[in-house]
Amino acid sequence: MYDIIHQLDEKRRLAALGGGQKRIDAHHAKGKLTARERIEILLDDGTFEEWDMFKEHRCVDFGMGDSHIPGDGVVTGYGTINGRMVFVFSQDFTVFGGALSEAHAEKICKIMDHALKVGCPVIGLNDSGGARIQEGVAALGGYADVFQRNVMASGVIPQISMIMGPCAGGAVYSPAMTDFIFMVKDTSYMFVTGPEVVKTVTHEEVTAEQLGGAVTHATKSGVADLAFENDVDALLMARRFFNYLPLNNKDKPPVRKTFDPADRLDFSLDTLVPDNPNKPYDIKELIFKIVDDTDFFELQHDNAMNIVIGFARMEGQTVGIVANQPMVLAGCLDIKSAIKGARFVRFCDAFNIPIITLVDVPGFMPGTAQEYGGIIKHGAKLLFAFAECTVPKVTVITRKAYGGAYDVMSSKHLRGDVNFAWPSAEIAVMGPKGAVEIIFREEKGDPAKVAAREAEYKAKFANPFVAGARGFIDDVIMPNETRKRICRSLAMLRGKDIENPWRKHDNIPL
Repeated sequence: MYDIIHQLDEKRRLAALGGGQKRIDAHHAKGKLTARERIEILLDDGTFEEWDMFKEHRCVDFGMGDSHIPGDGVVTGYGTINGRMVFVFSQDFTVFGGALSEAHAEKICKIMDHALKVGCPVIGLNDSGGARIQEGVAALGGYADVFQRNVMASGVIPQISMIMGPCAGGAVYSPAMTDFIFMVKDTSYMFVTGPEVVKTVTHEEVTAEQLGGAVTHATKSGVADLAFENDVDALLMARRFFNYLPLNNKDKPPVRKTFDPADRLDFSLDTLVPDNPNKPYDIKELIFKIVDDTDFFELQHDNAMNIVIGFARMEGQTVGIVANQPMVLAGCLDIKSAIKGARFVRFCDAFNIPIITLVDVPGFMPGTAQEYGGIIKHGAKLLFAFAECTVPKVTVITRKAYGGAYDVMSSKHLRGDVNFAWPSAEIAVMGPKGAVEIIFREEKGDPAKVAAREAEYKAKFANPFVAGARGFIDDVIMPNETRKRICRSLAMLRGKDIENPWRKHDNIPL
C-alpha cells in the first residue's frame, strides 16, 4: 500500500510541475501565470476538483512515445466562484507549448459534457500553440469535437473564453463560438494565420500584436469583449463578471442584495439632455445614475463606441443595458454597433436577463462604406434580435428616435413591454430640417419660410406626444424618476411568459 501511495504522490507532483521548473520560470518571466496558478485565482479557495490529472497522450510518432507528462497540457475540473458552480479548463503552455492532442481534447470535452448535464457555465483559459503537429488529423479531430460541444452548449450554458497566451489557426474558432472573450494585453493574441503566412501571401509586414493582439481585437475587430493589463486583473474581473450570469438557460439571473432604494430620484438627470438638439451628452452618466450603486460592467467599451452594452443591477436583479451614445457619431447605428448590440441582446434573451434600452438615435449611418459593407443586413441583425427577444424589455427614449432606427431600438412595435419617453424626446421619421427640405422643397430658397416650417414640424412631430397618443409610448416621464419607473416596470414583468412560434431555429440575417 505504501508503494502505491508513494507512486500516486509522485504522479501528482509531476502533474503539478507541468513541463518542469525551467519552463515555469520562463513562463513567469513573460509575466504569465501557470495553468494551475490561474485556476487558483479564478476559483474560490480550496474548491477546485481536478479531473484526469494522470491522462497522457497516445502518440508514438516523431519521438513522442518517449515523452509523457501527466495531464497532457491541460488542467480540467470544476469549482465555485462566490459559491456558484463552474467548470474550468486551463491550458498549460509549459507542456508541449499547450498544443492540443487527442487526449487533451478528450479532457476538455469531458468537462463540457458534464457542464451540460448539470447546467453549469464553462470557463476556458486558453494558452496554446495550436494543434499538436505530431498527431496530425487526430489533433484536428480533437478540435472539431470541442467545436461541436461549443455549438451544443450555446444558449444552454454560458461559455467564457479567457485568452491568456497564443491562440492561432483552428484554435480560435472555439473561443469565437463562446459567449464572451477576454484577452490580456501584450501576452495574448488570436489570429487564423500568423504574421509569417500573412507576409508570404499578402506581402504585409505586421507583428503578432498588431495582427491579433488584445488591443487590436478589443478596438478594431470586436472579437474581444475586454482587454486587461495582466493575468491577475483578467481573472479577478472574470470573477466579478460571473456574478451577473445565471448558471444556465433555465436558471434566473442571480440577485444581489442592495441598499440603493428602488424609488431613488436623481434631479440632476432633468438637465442631462442639452437644450441644443445637436449637442452631445454622455449616455453613461444616465446609466450610472439609474442602476444599483452606480455599478455598471461595460463590455466592448473600445469598439463601436456609438452603442453601449453591459450588465448592471436594478433592485439587485441582473439586467442587460443597450444604449445609444450621442458622444460618438451622434449615436447613429452603423454596421459595427448593430452587430455588437445584436449579439448582446441575443445573449440576454437566451439567459433570461431583462433588457433596458436607452434610446437617442438619429438614424442609420449614411454613406457608401456602410452600404457596400452591408448595413441593410447587419442593421437587420439588431432589429431581429430585439424582435425575437422574449425577456422583459423596458425602453426609455431620452431624445432623438428617428426613422427606422426608432423601430429597431426595442420599440413598442417589436414587443417592447414598457416604453417610456422623456419630455425632450423627438419621435419622428427624420429630423425637422431634413423633413422640411423634402416636404417643402419648393420653399428652400426662403430661409424665413424654412425656419417657420421647421418650427411647425417640430411642434407637430418632434415630441413624444404623437407617439403617446397612439399608445406607442406608455408614459412621458420626468428624467429624475427614470430609475423608479424602470424598477417598477421590471417588478411588474417578473412573471412575463411569452413564447415564439415553434421552429427548428430562426434564420437571423447573418
